[in-house]
Amino acid sequence: MKNGSFFIDQMFIISKKPISLKELLEINMDFNDNLLIDPAKLNFRFNYARSYVLFGILCVIIFLPLIFVLHNLLIKLDFHISILLTILATAFVFISFDILKMRARKKLTKRLIKEAWDIYFPYFSYDKYSLMGAKFYKQSIKDNISKNDLERYIIDKFAQNT
Repeated sequence: MKNGSFFIDQMFIISKKPISLKELLEINMDFNDNLLIDPAKLNFRFNYARSYVLFGILCVIIFLPLIFVLHNLLIKLDFHISILLTILATAFVFISFDILKMRARKKLTKRLIKEAWDIYFPYFSYDKYSLMGAKFYKQSIKDNISKNDLERYIIDKFAQNT
């Protein structure tokens, strides 16, 4: 497992339900516009219990050695400074948990989009064609392309621009 996918798999519950082509193209367009994607569209949800446990273990790994190293220094300092440092450390923990959730959600979203992309467009790599796909999907909406003709329309556009 690469790029922390073990932690991401533990933090989220992912359904095996497939994503329709139209939903994939909408999600891809929104993702390329840096919008947050509704987890229900990609069939996943946050598992808070596991996430808190994983984050708690991570905090213990980081803060326990830090406390052992700084303990003698904190004893000698004024207790007001110790209280302020405790407040800052607590704020850091809560803020970093939200950042971790956001980054993990973004990575999982991209991974699920790539997996669905490989199903519908196996001959067109996501990294190369995702921006074109969003552009062609916007054009298909303007051209009133039916849902049944959408895949053929997008593949034809990809082939023309290869």
